[in-house]
Formats: sequence, C-alpha cells, structure tokens
Amino acid sequence: MNIIGKRYWFFGLSLLIIIPGIVALALGGLKPSIDFTGGTMLEILFNSGTAPAPNEVRTALANLTVNTAENSLESMQIQTLGEDGIVLRVQQIDQATIDQVLAVLNETFGGVTLNLADNVGASVGGEVAQRAAGAVALAAVAIALYIWFAFRKLPNASRYGLAAVFSMLHDVLILLGLEAILGLTLGWEADALFLTAVLTVIGYSVHDTIVVFDRIRENRVKYKYTAFESVVNHSIVQTLDRSINTTLTVLFTLFAMALFGGVTTRNFIIILLVGMASGAYSSIFNAAAILVVWENREWENWFSRFRRPAKAKA
Repeated sequence: MNIIGKRYWFFGLSLLIIIPGIVALALGGLKPSIDFTGGTMLEILFNSGTAPAPNEVRTALANLTVNTAENSLESMQIQTLGEDGIVLRVQQIDQATIDQVLAVLNETFGGVTLNLADNVGASVGGEVAQRAAGAVALAAVAIALYIWFAFRKLPNASRYGLAAVFSMLHDVLILLGLEAILGLTLGWEADALFLTAVLTVIGYSVHDTIVVFDRIRENRVKYKYTAFESVVNHSIVQTLDRSINTTLTVLFTLFAMALFGGVTTRNFIIILLVGMASGAYSSIFNAAAILVVWENREWENWFSRFRRPAKAKA
C-alpha cells in the first residue's frame, strides 16, 4: 500500500473538508453559547407531555416586559428538548423575570416545570472563552515539546512535534467548521461540552500520531539504508490495522450513544464522533506525510511549473 505516494490526494481531501467550514466560520456560523457569552438558559418541561413549537413559545412571550438591556425577549433562542421540553436561551435575566416567563407559559400551555436554570455572567463567560483558547494553545505547545524530547535521538526531532501539532490543528479546524456549519443550518451553539469534545479529540489524535511516529523511529534504526519515504510508508502500513480497529471500536460506541443516548448530550456525541474519525484520518494520512514533505523540501518545487525559464545567455 503506497499511502505516502498518494499524500497530495489526502492533503486535497482534507482541504475539501476544511474549506466549507472556514466559509461557515467567516459567515458567523460559530455561535457561542451562554457558557462563553453570558446569559440565562432555562430547560422547561410541559406537563401535557408534548412541547409546543418554538414559534408558539415565542408568540406567547412576545408581550412580556422583562429586565434586560433590550427590555424584551425577541433575541431569545428556543430549541426542543425531547418530546415534552424546550431549552430557552436569552440575555441574562433575574429570578423575578424567570418567574414571569414560567407564569406565562404555565397559563398558555397548561402547566410547566422548570427542569434547569443556569445563569452565567458576561464577565465569567468572557473568562471561560479566554481560558478555552489558552487551553488549546497550551496543549499545542506542550505536545510539540514532549514529542521533540521523546524523539530527540532522531535527526530533526523537532519536526515530529510540529507535524503532530499541524495534524492536531487539522482536527480542530474540522470541528470548528462542522460546528459553524451546524450553527448556520440547525442553530447549534458551541458550549462547554463542545470545548470538552475538542480537547478530547486533540488527546486522541496526538496519541494515535505518536504510535505511528514511534514505529517510524524503530524502523529508521532497523532500515538504515532505506529511503525515508519508504520507511515512513512501511511504518504506516504496520500500524494501520491497529489504528483502524481502535478507531472503529470508539466510533461504534459513540454512534450507539448518538442514536440511543439523551438529547442533552447528543450534540456533544456527534461532534466527538466526527472528531475521532478526523483524528484517526489525520494520524494515518497527514501527520507522517508532513514529515516526508519536510524531509524532501517539496515546497521548493510546488510552483516550479509557473516559473518562467531563464533566458539563455548570448
């Protein structure tokens, strides 16, 4: 199996997946939840056993005067929660306003129960967002340093750490793009569970990448006089069965949880499901291929066909 020989096809496939996500990000599809922006989230169950449509809830609360900066609930976001509940997100409101909301819904729809009320201040949400970005950056630096140290006896050991980080960024971009696309199409919001999924995928992806790199390290000693590209390809093939079997075990479990698990964690499971698949893909087809591109300095020839030939001297 000449996986490395087809590396640019795999790079192209990654770009084909990442670019729509970047477009969705540019269009503002990544919608932070109240975990990052601050606000109030209410989970409300309807005693009738059937939740009204979001538009019906919005109409019922349209004339309610509330204690917010906008003095209205027009900007609220409403999502269904199973068959008998809704999730209502709005700019931060106080307990008196929450009681008013419940009273209106109780009168209009014949009995409701407040399952969860979560208030997050704007300053707290901003701090969470900053720490989230810092956590990803710190993880990237720590991974690069750790892998550089672990592979320090190999030539150009720092490349292994940077290649792992590039592979990790590939997975992060895919998850951000997916969340942005789902935000534009289905109104999904990036919450604390989304951050948890991203960090989990980073850990899984790097772990899988290190397995491939470790086999490369062993084979570079074993096959001293073999071309680096051949050693890398042989190492990938040797670890391919293990990577696929491990990934499929995880994916089957997550797929079952997405189908039969609770509604409140379904978004998290779907993001994790895609992230695990992306992590396995990048570890097999991207991370080691970056080492080969770097070793051969192939970027020097990427645009050679567009260069004008030098004029012959008279």
